[in-house]
Amino acid sequence: MNEQGLDQEIAQLQNAYNMITEFIVQYSFSILGATLIFLIGLWVAAKASNLVTRLFEKHELDITLSNFTSNFVRILVIILVGVIALGKLGISVTPMVAAIGAASLGAGLAMQGMLANYAAGITIIVTRPFIVGNTIEVQGVSGLVKDIHLGMTVLTNEDGEQINVPNKHIVGEVLHNSFANKLVETELNISYKSDPDAVVAILSKVLADSPHVSNAEHAQVGINDFNSIGIEIGIRYWVATESYFQDKYQTNSRIMKALKLAEIEFPCPVKEIHIQEP
Repeated sequence: MNEQGLDQEIAQLQNAYNMITEFIVQYSFSILGATLIFLIGLWVAAKASNLVTRLFEKHELDITLSNFTSNFVRILVIILVGVIALGKLGISVTPMVAAIGAASLGAGLAMQGMLANYAAGITIIVTRPFIVGNTIEVQGVSGLVKDIHLGMTVLTNEDGEQINVPNKHIVGEVLHNSFANKLVETELNISYKSDPDAVVAILSKVLADSPHVSNAEHAQVGINDFNSIGIEIGIRYWVATESYFQDKYQTNSRIMKALKLAEIEFPCPVKEIHIQEP
């Protein structure tokens, strides 16, 4: 390597050293200040998030809403601190804010359904038309509420099926909430020769003594209708939703045994056929 080439390399190294030194001298305090601002902002964001969580716990508000709000507050504080830190470095955030706004508008239009579910989820959590463990029916779907998320409500039934209902299909609709129980409605016919008062008394006692019937004091038994077969007795009682069919079948078995033991006559439809000889 000749002397001229060596001088060029030394000059390049000297220029790079001067640029690095100038950058450190000019921007070191700005970088240090921005870093400190961002670190302090992270600390403030964590404190604000914890404060919101404690406030929600103090007022015994829903844990899902508490988590959502605390996370939202933390993210909002971090974004604000990030903007301040970038400004400290001399970076203009105006174009960035405009780009984020445009992107947010496009994303909002693309996720209308998801946002509607989230808004409905917040409404459910705040107004509490039902809670976990309640039995609800909405738009022909029913089940025991297993979990409530911001986007959907999870139901389950005795068969172990999991039913995910988008929250936008719950808010604003007619909602039936029977809490932890579900109503059983059934009818049976007895002969016109039987004493309906005696049958009502027998069935009322069966329901009152049954371990499968919830809130037995609210069970109802009475004459529901009259038909060509006999007197129709209506029976209405509540059972636990999580064991609806099992409790219903057990109760029906106890009803059948009690009526047979009392020798209650069950009418059967009779069809008479007349044959005429030619």
